[in-house]
Formats: sequence, structure tokens, C-alpha cells
Amino acid sequence: MSGPPPPRGRHHVKVNVDTTVCSGHARCNAVAPEVYDLDDLGYCRIPSPEVAPEHEKAARDGAAACPERAITIEA
Repeated sequence: MSGPPPPRGRHHVKVNVDTTVCSGHARCNAVAPEVYDLDDLGYCRIPSPEVAPEHEKAARDGAAACPERAITIEA
């Protein structure tokens, strides 16, 4: 079961990680572990590119924490 639909006027955002740019600083995970996972080598991995509205701020904060700017958010 996926839970209730997002409130009207709010939608999921999509998180993209450019794995060729990620250097494994893991700041995204430190700031927003509910959105960003790390692989076995410490590089960013996202379990699902679709982020629910209640986690949008965390997704944006994690992207902003990336010194390589490897993470982009699509609304």
C-alpha cells in the first residue's frame, strides 16, 4: 500500500543524481537520510527518484549540500 495521495496542489518531485559527478562526500545523506542512501562505496544512491511532497524540503536540502552539484530536483 502506498499511502494516501498527496494533497491537492502538491505533487511529487523527481530527484536525479549524476553518478559521473558524485564524489562520495555523503553530505546529501547526512542532511536528508530519508531521501538519499549511499552505496557500498559511499556514493549517493536514491531508492526512488519520486519524492513525496512531505520530503521535498529534505530532498532540496540534500541537493544543496552536495559540493559537486551532482543532484538536481525536477518539480
